[in-house]
Amino acid sequence: MRDHREFYIGGKWVRPSVVNNFTVVNPASEQPVATISLGNAADIDLAVRAAEKAFPSWSDSPREVRLRSLRRIIEAYHAKVDLLAQAIVTEMGAPITLARKAQVPAGEAHFLEAEKVLSSFSFEELKGSTLMRKESIGVCGLITPWNWPLNQIACKVAPALAAGCTMVLKPSEFAPLSAHLFAQIIDEAGLPPGVFNLVNGNGATAGAALATHPATAMVSFTGSTRAGVTVAIAAAPTVKRVTQELGGKSANIILDDADFEKAVREGTQACFRNSGQSCNAPTRMLVPRTRMREAASAAKLEADQTRVGDPCCEDTALGPLVNQVQFERVQRLITQGIAEGASLVVGGNDRPQGLSKGYFVRPTVFSDVRNDMTIAREEIFGPVLCIIGYENEDEAVRIANDSPYGLSGFVSSGDIEHARRVAKQIRTGNVHINGARVDFGACFGGYKQSGNGREWGEAGIEEFLELKAVFGYSEATKARSS
Repeated sequence: MRDHREFYIGGKWVRPSVVNNFTVVNPASEQPVATISLGNAADIDLAVRAAEKAFPSWSDSPREVRLRSLRRIIEAYHAKVDLLAQAIVTEMGAPITLARKAQVPAGEAHFLEAEKVLSSFSFEELKGSTLMRKESIGVCGLITPWNWPLNQIACKVAPALAAGCTMVLKPSEFAPLSAHLFAQIIDEAGLPPGVFNLVNGNGATAGAALATHPATAMVSFTGSTRAGVTVAIAAAPTVKRVTQELGGKSANIILDDADFEKAVREGTQACFRNSGQSCNAPTRMLVPRTRMREAASAAKLEADQTRVGDPCCEDTALGPLVNQVQFERVQRLITQGIAEGASLVVGGNDRPQGLSKGYFVRPTVFSDVRNDMTIAREEIFGPVLCIIGYENEDEAVRIANDSPYGLSGFVSSGDIEHARRVAKQIRTGNVHINGARVDFGACFGGYKQSGNGREWGEAGIEEFLELKAVFGYSEATKARSS
């Protein structure tokens, strides 16, 4: 058992004010693997004060100083990719191939993008006689989830550092191992003490203390919509900025002119990736009603060929869900889908054959789903695909937009112009055409109950900046020079 009960505060590893042990469990084996301590308000206050002390000098640091820091972090991160991948497999059950090819590289990609954007970012612009100046917002509270742990840490930390902010990170208590390694990377990169701080804890105590602390200027939160509402309410009395990347129930519109079987199978695979534990997963597949049987057959074929098992094995496609609570939730929603009349094509309740322990779920496909069914409305966060039929393109768009969420969308068509027209009608923060991969230089975020604000790339740095107008700036400059 690893002992990770210390927090990283003010450039040092420190003991918690009060030890409150929490056992980290490997979701594949259900065995304990590490112990952390859950921080309290006193620990958060110590970390915020360290960040507050570091803020004046870091926010005033030259661009080149920040660029050098980002480059040292990238170098230290790259040296630990294998350790990071193993940590993610252990703490949240991602298959080792996914950890190596996607989970860990995503974190590095955000730092590379932040370095690229910062190198030419304009913090000042003269408009007439007025200087428009972008300044670091202040001490930031960063609250991150367990499903893509390094991606979510890096897409907050990297732009915050580039913007000149100092920060306190509270990672998920279910995925603290990769966060611990990340803090080691920051330490090895030699950031000034207090610029980056880490306190483990749960949302109700450490998260709440971070959101309510009077010295935090901003909270950047990623997690469930329910928890996001709680964070926003907690932050409201101090009128701090709150950015949120929340839940999703993304529609995947497969148009009649698409390479149909290929689109269905790739869409099914995308839904199942990371065991369905991605907020932007295409969990609602929309197909022409006349082709429902064809779609169900192709999705079943993909599900049958998806190997579920030990995430340490190279050929495993689906690992376990993160914990027992999530496992039970997914099982309950599968049962509800059957009860509400959806057709179970493949999968269902209980663990996959041959797996008697671990939080494994059978890859599950429902067809003939109505968009008012619970499984089509709620974010399941498991490998469960809902296939919904539509009569025509207008109805497909209407169904896609008929959701409280608006994080992502997907469109497949054999005609790129056709796909573009449909993509523009989807009310989501991003849309993938014909299976296009994400672009780390673009922005990521949602409409409606999927959140507010944007992460990634230039848009991500902008979120950590305040805009100041200095009137009469050009005349003042002339007066000083005369």
